[in-house]
Amino acid sequence: MLHFKQKWRLFQGRTRNLSSSVPRSERHAMETEMRLNVGAEDKGTGKNEKIQITNDKGRLSQDEIERMVKEAEEFQEEDQKVRDKIESRNQLENYVYSIKSQLSDSEKGVADKISDDDKETIEKALDEANEWLDDNQEAEKEDFAEKLKEVQDVCSPIISKVYKESGGAPGGGFGGGDDDDDLDGHDEL
Repeated sequence: MLHFKQKWRLFQGRTRNLSSSVPRSERHAMETEMRLNVGAEDKGTGKNEKIQITNDKGRLSQDEIERMVKEAEEFQEEDQKVRDKIESRNQLENYVYSIKSQLSDSEKGVADKISDDDKETIEKALDEANEWLDDNQEAEKEDFAEKLKEVQDVCSPIISKVYKESGGAPGGGFGGGDDDDDLDGHDEL
């Protein structure tokens, strides 16, 4: 066993010294093709065994890599459509959640500043949007965007009206309520 360890250290030292002077691309090829021949001899019986240790277990072959790259290229457009669809759905869900949070948070939201009729109108639109989301799991990107616009068309004017009446943005806002001043450079909800 000691003999093996000495040879292994010697082998590692040689490969380390070799690899530092070889260009990176060639070094990678050298590391992937590396083999170690190990021999052992029982001096008592004279029995001799040799094995070769290679660095190729658990790796993909070049054909497998090329096949995977080809499949990825084939499905790239379809994957992008799925990503866009998920993003559009998330936008709708996030908007509904955000408005619900504003309605329920009396400190930072509009819960105590909104009339009961307006609150009921918004809650109805949000409930309808949630039902629509549950019933239309496989809807397309455009359908989610259209539904988001519908919900925004109901909620945004009411929320904007409440903020104007209360003097600005949630949590204190601008203070004066002067509609001509756009102090932060952003549009209202």
